[in-house]
Amino acid sequence: MKTSYLLTLSSCIACTVQVGYAQKQEPKKPNLLFIMADQWRGDALGYLGIEPVRTPNIDALAATGVALNNAISNYPVSSPARAMLMTGKYPNSSGVTGNCNSNTAPYGVELKETDVCWSDVLKEQGYSLGYIGKWHLDSPYQPYIPTSNNRGGTAWNEWCPPDRRHGFDYWMAYGTYDAHLKPMYWNTEASRDSFFYVKQWGPIYETNCAIDYLQNKNELRDANNPFALVVSMNPPHSDYTQVPDQYKRLYDDLDVEALCKHPNVPAKGTKMGDHYRRYIRDYYANITGVDEQVGRLIQSLKEQGVYDNTIIVFTSDHGNLIGMHNQVSKSIYYEGSVGIPMIISWKDQLKPRYDDKLLIGLGDLYPTLLSLMGYKDQIPNTVETNDLSKAIVSEKGLYPEYQPYYSINPKAPEQGYRGLRDKRYTFVADLKTPNKVTYLLFDREKDPNQLHNIASEETKLVAKYKKKLYKWLKQTNDPAIELLSESLKKQKRTAELIKTK
Repeated sequence: MKTSYLLTLSSCIACTVQVGYAQKQEPKKPNLLFIMADQWRGDALGYLGIEPVRTPNIDALAATGVALNNAISNYPVSSPARAMLMTGKYPNSSGVTGNCNSNTAPYGVELKETDVCWSDVLKEQGYSLGYIGKWHLDSPYQPYIPTSNNRGGTAWNEWCPPDRRHGFDYWMAYGTYDAHLKPMYWNTEASRDSFFYVKQWGPIYETNCAIDYLQNKNELRDANNPFALVVSMNPPHSDYTQVPDQYKRLYDDLDVEALCKHPNVPAKGTKMGDHYRRYIRDYYANITGVDEQVGRLIQSLKEQGVYDNTIIVFTSDHGNLIGMHNQVSKSIYYEGSVGIPMIISWKDQLKPRYDDKLLIGLGDLYPTLLSLMGYKDQIPNTVETNDLSKAIVSEKGLYPEYQPYYSINPKAPEQGYRGLRDKRYTFVADLKTPNKVTYLLFDREKDPNQLHNIASEETKLVAKYKKKLYKWLKQTNDPAIELLSESLKKQKRTAELIKTK
């Protein structure tokens, strides 16, 4: 009896050890830390050596990951860019054809509850999900939230109710709010009227919240589950002056006039030339301040012992011109507007490199990250963007020929801009005027500053890109196809007329 009991016990112990061993061999589900800034143009990174900006922590991250130096925002405006990231859909499919505010509310411009976001997929896979910072995917409705950016002609800010958070179970966020030194938030349990203000620079407060989440203070997440945490900082978005003095002082000696010799910067005494000169120091100060928070977040991952199994992403929703090309900010086809930083780091899983070849859009991160995390089969068929995971891992697989570019009039979605950006050229169809299409073509190899529209000189190239754009618009059911179709018919009739002569 005793012998039988010991044999049984021994067998159970052996079985337990074997099971435990098998469990240890099973690959862990990777965590995800997704850090996004707002209006951070792609050239404003220290490691690139293009602009005199200090980003030591992001430089270090780039050195340990895949730095994608040809990344763009396909629609360089906050809400459409964020909607592409969350849904993997292009703007006409997501319905987020402009910024979420009271002007676009009548046209249903907001993230849909029915969309399957990447966060919904991870929730189904057992992840704990946290969102901190700027969201900007809800349409304001009356009575408007009584915050400063909801007064006047346009309301911008809105609460996101729990049933519209797409799986994020920890919430410390706002719609959009630009008072960086006294930001406002709704926490997880807050009702629409119970937001609060913080007397601290937004990125510092948000990083503090993120570190609490990583440390799991007060059981903010399920410690038994992998996590996916988004930290969405508003700076370097305007108001640029709202940045702590400690970061401003770093640029006291910056020679602004030397910067203004860049051919894209308008002359001193012009509206946009003076705008650039007034704000470029503060823009860089915001960038360096955010960079410091990125360093704190990565250090916290290491201190919690989860760095090795965490995919870290750093990017932005779009760039910022700050007066260059006589443009106050973004929403235009110039590189300073569409170009964004993008770095993906995963210790021992991704071989570090600087990649200037891969044409990747912000929305491509949806299927790409899910595939990297092991959930390729869970990507819904509603996703339109590119899974570039093989290219990230091995520099093989899909390398897109081009990335689409959008700017859409929510009231008349067939209007605005549509374009294609490939390795050398930026091609744009200007559809702002009803029943009229004009074209722009920039050779970024010969004209990196995009100073010369060569569409009238390169008619064969324009004809080639028109056909490519038509194919893309047809593939994505874009209402702009009707205007482009008429333009192509005119092109064909003209060619036939020339031939007969």
